[in-house]
Amino acid sequence: MRNVMQIRAILFDKDGTLVDFDRTWGPAVQSVLKDLARGSAARYRELAAASGLVGEACFLPGSAVIDQPTTVFAAPWATILGRPADAAFFAEIDGQLRQATMAHLMAVGDPKTVLAKLAGQGYRLGLITNDAEATARAHARMLGLDHVLEFVAGYDSGFGAKPEPGPVIAFAAAVGVSTNEIVLVGDSALDVATARNAGARAVAVLTGPQSSAGLVGAEPDAVVASIMELPAWLETARVIAG
Repeated sequence: MRNVMQIRAILFDKDGTLVDFDRTWGPAVQSVLKDLARGSAARYRELAAASGLVGEACFLPGSAVIDQPTTVFAAPWATILGRPADAAFFAEIDGQLRQATMAHLMAVGDPKTVLAKLAGQGYRLGLITNDAEATARAHARMLGLDHVLEFVAGYDSGFGAKPEPGPVIAFAAAVGVSTNEIVLVGDSALDVATARNAGARAVAVLTGPQSSAGLVGAEPDAVVASIMELPAWLETARVIAG
């Protein structure tokens, strides 16, 4: 293990890490797709298939909805609907998904308590996601995290989308640390790759929709069951480093 005594900041992924992905996004996406289908069962089935949505609250492992930005996963929706896949369409979809996910938002564990504890210990905290920034901020407010998060970035914030290093670099600049003093906590191989691309550490959580085997295969610095175990891991890491 690399020297973890120098961890000064923690950057969280959102969906699958702080937010229960299937219980939030399953019913939310279903609701939005039904609205887009406008009563056509055939069109709904086509939209659901393009989204990897199975049933009411389950996504196939390769679904782009899991970890890609709206500009990727909603582009096929535009094609099916006969609409241009342009900024106006994606903004419309982001707005609909924001409203729908707020109606179904479910947390993983107790992120408010965990992040408050970490902030109290002096860690600088941020959030990056391939969701829209406005949605990320709305979710953070609803979960009671907005007062401890010093940085929030989405795919549309101007720093690039994961796995690009831009969001991590921007967070480092915002809180005045080096990227090698940051640990990125996420539930996917994409999060691990983002950390690696930026020179940060990566801690994986097993609360997301993707397979644990694929996540472990991405070789994060550590794997914990959920964010609830993160404070204990940080304490253990200090002891090991010492």
